[in-house]
Amino acid sequence: MLAREVVGMTLLIRSLLALCTLTLLPSAALAQACDTHSGLPVPRFVSLKFEEVNGRAGPSRGHPVRWLYERRGLPVEVIAETADWRQVRDIDGEETWMHRRTLSGRRAVSAIEEVFLQARPEADGAEEARVEAGAILWLERCRQGWCRLEAEGRRGWAPAGMFWGVYPWERTGQALEAGRTPCYRSDEDVVAVAGETSTR
Repeated sequence: MLAREVVGMTLLIRSLLALCTLTLLPSAALAQACDTHSGLPVPRFVSLKFEEVNGRAGPSRGHPVRWLYERRGLPVEVIAETADWRQVRDIDGEETWMHRRTLSGRRAVSAIEEVFLQARPEADGAEEARVEAGAILWLERCRQGWCRLEAEGRRGWAPAGMFWGVYPWERTGQALEAGRTPCYRSDEDVVAVAGETSTR
């Protein structure tokens, strides 16, 4: 009888240890499904983590700096990657390489022209704040062609097409085609993703 209890307890302990191991695995590792170094889709939008970020001619510190970006939160689009470097495209179409540690997965957008944040995602919604062209705002979520944004403590909705840094499907409010995977990308049909997780 005692032997059976010991065997049963041993099996229970092994099961609990296996469960704990799965629980402690990084969620990013479990979620990675794309055939990229980060496991995330390419292209994807990210933002600059620091006030100054070097955009280099190639994926190493030995390559010359092509551009010095001086704006924390500036949205850029990852279009290629190596283990430690990301090739990005900025709002002006310039393409450079940045170290993964300089990028954040927090989404941001840049206003293409002056626009008003509204209380609701409706054309006749009450205006909450005016946004100047070129302003950087944090992107919270998008739905049906509208995005909820935040800047300096002010929040509101605005048409997704008024900003650079949103995917085509976010601008149109269309869903991804049935059968497509989260890694699927095209100019017409792009999936929103959490962004860069491997930032350190």
